Amino acid sequence: MRVLIVEDERVLADAIADGLREEAMAVDVVYDGDDALERASYNEYDVVVLDRDLPTVHGDEVCRELVERRHAGRILMLTAAGDVDDRVDGLSLGADDYLPKPFVFGELVARVRALSRRSGAPVPPVLERRGIRLDPHRRRVVRDGREVRLTRKEFAVLEELLRAEGGVVSAERLLERAWDENIDPFSNIVRVTMATLRRKLGEPPVIETVTGAGYRLEAR
Repeated sequence: MRVLIVEDERVLADAIADGLREEAMAVDVVYDGDDALERASYNEYDVVVLDRDLPTVHGDEVCRELVERRHAGRILMLTAAGDVDDRVDGLSLGADDYLPKPFVFGELVARVRALSRRSGAPVPPVLERRGIRLDPHRRRVVRDGREVRLTRKEFAVLEELLRAEGGVVSAERLLERAWDENIDPFSNIVRVTMATLRRKLGEPPVIETVTGAGYRLEAR
């Protein structure tokens, strides 16, 4: 899952980003509306966490522009104003959800995950295939009754493979979805992560390399 944080309070923005990365999400951070619109023009995000009270380009305008562009990601609007009229205003602009400040971080995570399941094709809250059960909310992976302990990036890669439902996922796609824009596109990090993920999942092997295309979870 890839998330864009748009928040001019830098300490808060960076804290949210660090927390979501701990939840195995790929996170980019910008601090104003202009940068948000630029990033969303060339990156694909599942969720945009958007502060409404941005300077220069107001969050309302960012939201309106993203909706007009038909950006595929869902929008979670944050604001210090939490009365009903403000929530109605935010949702009427095209935001998908609304969270007043201050908020409990666990609720933010739950809302981000819920919104990500609504972006693109519907995705169940718990993903299962080939005896593998991945629960994003609890950050837990089980294979054939055995718990598998994964790093954040291994977890994110496995989640993308499960979401693909047997389809091929390219290394470029995995870099985009499990890491963020700071990763070197020529890095071998996907191959290294895939090797450790295969080892941890154990036998029989379930991740297939499709030469020249990427990786997929075998059907059986």
